[in-house]
Amino acid sequence: MGRRLVEAINEVFRSEHYAYRTEETYLYWIKRYISFHGNRHPRELGASEIRQFLSDLAVRFKVSASTQNQAMSAILFLYKKVLVVELPWLDDVVRARRPKRVPIVLTRNEVMRVLDCMSGQYWLMANILYGSGLRMIECLRLRIQDIDFEYLQLTVRGGKGQKDRHTVLPEKLIPNIEQQMDSVRRLLARDTHFGRNGVSLPLAIDRKYKRASLSWNWQYLFPSSRYAYIRHNESRRRHHSHASGLSRAVKAAVEESGINKRATTHTFRHSFATHLLERGCDIRTVQELLGHADVKTTQIYTHVLKRGGNAVRSPLDV
Repeated sequence: MGRRLVEAINEVFRSEHYAYRTEETYLYWIKRYISFHGNRHPRELGASEIRQFLSDLAVRFKVSASTQNQAMSAILFLYKKVLVVELPWLDDVVRARRPKRVPIVLTRNEVMRVLDCMSGQYWLMANILYGSGLRMIECLRLRIQDIDFEYLQLTVRGGKGQKDRHTVLPEKLIPNIEQQMDSVRRLLARDTHFGRNGVSLPLAIDRKYKRASLSWNWQYLFPSSRYAYIRHNESRRRHHSHASGLSRAVKAAVEESGINKRATTHTFRHSFATHLLERGCDIRTVQELLGHADVKTTQIYTHVLKRGGNAVRSPLDV
C-alpha cells in the first residue's frame, strides 16, 4: 500500500476521531483487500472486486459473519471517507452465516471460585469486570477521574459506539482501588522526577493541555509497566495495561477453579447482567449499565434466566 494512501487514511482517522483499535483493524483489512487484488490501487477496483474479496473470505477462509462485516466496514470506509467514491449496495456478496448463540454465564459460586484463584492487579480487574459489568477494554481504559467514590459509580468514556455511560462501583472494592491508586501515584512521581512524557492522551487533549499527561486525573488506573510509542501522540508514552495479560490470568484461573465452562473476561459481563436480572433489577436499568443501544440486546439474558434455576424443570425431576 502506497505511502500517500496511508497518509490519507491516517488523516481521516484523526479528523473523524476513530478509536486506535479501529484504526489498526481497518488498516489490516484495507491492506489485505489491496493485496488480494495484486496490489492494485483501490481507485482501479470497484464493487465487483469488493464482492470477490468478501465472498472469498466466507467461502475459502470460512470467516465468521462478524469478521466479514468488519472487513466490509473497513473497505466502505476506504471508499466513502478516504477516496470519496460512492459504491452500489453489495447485494450479491456471499455472506457468512451468523450463528445464534446464548451467552456463557457463571453462577455466583462459580464467579467466586474463579476470583479466589486470582491475585494482585488482575484480581482487581476481574472484580471490576464482574462488579460493574465492563468490557475488558473499558476496564483497562479507566482513568483516575472516572472513579467516583461518593456516588459509587464508574464513568465509561468512549465505550462501544463512542458513547459515555455511568455504571455501578462495588463499595467493597474501594480499599483495593485506593491501594491501586497509591501505586499509580508512586509511578507518576517517578515519571515526573525523571522528566518523562507521561500517560497517553486523546489527541485533542494532548494538544490543548501540554502538561495534562503528567496530571493526576488523567492517569490510567491500570498503567503499563513500560513506555511504548503511541502513534497518535507521536511520542513514547505510558499506556494502559495490555489486554493479553488479563486474558491469560482469567484463563488460568478458570482452569485452576475446575469449572467446566468456556469462560473468558467477557463472561464476567454476562454474569453481571444475569445476576442483576435474577435479583429483580429492571431490564432498562441493566440496559443502561451495560451501554446497549437496544433493549433487545439485553433481552438475551432473560433467555438464560428461563433455562436455569427453577423456571423450567425437567419432567424427570417432577
